[in-house]
Amino acid sequence: MADEFMKGLAIATASGLIWMVLAGWYNTPGFEDTQLLGADPADPSALEAIALIVKEGLFWFMILGAVTFWIVLPAAREARARLAN
Repeated sequence: MADEFMKGLAIATASGLIWMVLAGWYNTPGFEDTQLLGADPADPSALEAIALIVKEGLFWFMILGAVTFWIVLPAAREARARLAN
């Protein structure tokens, strides 16, 4: 169980950190404006578009990875153990 917890924590920490960096670069219009949750740039270049796609992918990887290792896998293991008995 500790192994699954650490995998979920590592996924949430690493992808969350990279998501925060990318969101800080592309979604923070100013210090006193909305930070990390502002609108995407209106006309991104090719590299900015790739970075925005990576940012969205990392967000969902952070959420789904943690849920998978903290909820889905332990629940599946518990269900398999109960069905075996």
